[in-house]
Amino acid sequence: MNKKLIVSLVGLAVMSLARAGDVTTAMLENTAKDSGSVLSSGMGSQGQRYSPLTQINASTVARLVPAWSFSFGGEKQRGQESQPLIYNGKMFVTGSYSRIYAVDMKTGAKLWKYEHRLPDGIMPCCDVVNRGAALFGNLVIFGTLDAQLVALDQDTGKVVWKEKIDDYAAGYSMTAAPLIAKGLLLTGVSGGEFGIVGRVEARNPLTGELVWTRPTVEGHMGYRYDKDGKAIENGISGTLNKSWPGDLWKTGGASTWMGGTYDASTGLAYFGTGNPAPWNSHLRPGDNLYSSSTVALDPSTGQIKWSYQNTPNDSWDFDGANEFVTFDMDGKRYGGKADRNGFFYVNDAKTGKLQNAFPFVKKITWASGIDLKTGRPNFIAANRPGDPTKGEEGKKGSTVFSAPAFLGAKNQMPMAYSPQTKMFYVPANEWGMDIWNEPISYKKGGAYLGAGFTIRPLNEDYIGAMRAIDPKSGKIVWEVKNTAPLWGGVMATAGNLVFYGTPEGFLKAVDAKTGKELWKFQTGSGVVAPPVTWQDGGVQYVAVVSGWGGAVPLWGGEVAKKVNFMEQGGSVWVFKLAAK
Repeated sequence: MNKKLIVSLVGLAVMSLARAGDVTTAMLENTAKDSGSVLSSGMGSQGQRYSPLTQINASTVARLVPAWSFSFGGEKQRGQESQPLIYNGKMFVTGSYSRIYAVDMKTGAKLWKYEHRLPDGIMPCCDVVNRGAALFGNLVIFGTLDAQLVALDQDTGKVVWKEKIDDYAAGYSMTAAPLIAKGLLLTGVSGGEFGIVGRVEARNPLTGELVWTRPTVEGHMGYRYDKDGKAIENGISGTLNKSWPGDLWKTGGASTWMGGTYDASTGLAYFGTGNPAPWNSHLRPGDNLYSSSTVALDPSTGQIKWSYQNTPNDSWDFDGANEFVTFDMDGKRYGGKADRNGFFYVNDAKTGKLQNAFPFVKKITWASGIDLKTGRPNFIAANRPGDPTKGEEGKKGSTVFSAPAFLGAKNQMPMAYSPQTKMFYVPANEWGMDIWNEPISYKKGGAYLGAGFTIRPLNEDYIGAMRAIDPKSGKIVWEVKNTAPLWGGVMATAGNLVFYGTPEGFLKAVDAKTGKELWKFQTGSGVVAPPVTWQDGGVQYVAVVSGWGGAVPLWGGEVAKKVNFMEQGGSVWVFKLAAK
């Protein structure tokens, strides 16, 4: 059967099952403009994280006060990186350890809770986090740390379907919010530090049935699935051994752990890919496609329409998994990406052609810049960690000091774009690392790094910096420094505001044009999640999840010691304006 016909039949089946009150594809494609709900991660599938609401603005934000707070309860705290979803009087919010809650939007009362039963052998590299869910039909769908997808009835919390993504014992997991594009459920996988093979999958969101899979390591076969679930070959990703030597492509990493964005105007879904495995780049000469890249896919077929590699032959764990946010500039559609490697990239959203690339942090040691003609970095050879086979007794290569550190100039915390100011708002971090390479061989379920490292701060007075960036000029328009690393996401609004949280516990609002701080609130634990806003009954609300954790306290080296006083937590705070 023709593959496009299969996808069309899936779409028709989904539409025929739609009921009044169900979340539809049309609603999801319009959610960025729908001020009464938040239907997807990124506050719209494009990922701009921008709201047209203006009731809470630069003049009124000083009156912002708590409306209610909800605790996730229990002892399962750790990092809380979830973005809430708002629909039909309910807030859907995930918590650490693969939990999800439905909360009454007006009162904060718990309506139901689902707690996934996790096996003992899960292997999340970077804390037991979950970044959110997807809504479709009458379902709320999220991924789990043991690499499963779970779809629940929005009203009751009962399981409607559950599907295994892959083997958690091999290092697979899932932490990202799923994406709905053209009526299909698109998901990625986590586990690049364990030598998994990254991929994007498409499923029927109402049943969980596979439609197609697309590996993001060159040399692996993609598949589509017929109505009986039979796998049919759908073309190799790239060309076998073209950019990967020997058999290393078989355990090549390139995990799609941040999830994706989708732009209806281009018809493409965009997924960032993580580091190649192992970290020791001397074992894998070549570009190692499609690792540390942006990959643009046809959501209907899973075909790669274009790709752009941010860090070829990555040796520093500079995952390219960060979000690709589409926006208009000079009458064309582009995508912006603040990469872990310290450069901000602007690509044509339809073709992938590089338009601009510039640093958004102050110190970058691995490359002197990006060649706009070739799209490739100008590597600084002396700042690549040394080859262990040429080191003392073959045990360790030469150590280099590299900036940014492997946790990145920006990591999981999503940035925002304001079409009002035409600026991106990027939570950046200034830090470096001592890094060296070591011999390594693959073992299923074992860490597959071949590197050692220690992260160090670059400055005495700050690590994090909220920065307003002009994607056309490449200039940092303003910045607000923060003592601790910034690890929470950003939201911009038409009220001339930018909201973001800090590990010190504050949710802050600053002037979108100047960066002047206008309001802050202490949530009681570090904020490492992105805020959202919506309007109900003529009242605008702002919400954010609070709970310190994530990768910094686990992997942060000398930086982790500087922030070890911060307390864990697990709650969601909702705010509204106090009466005059």
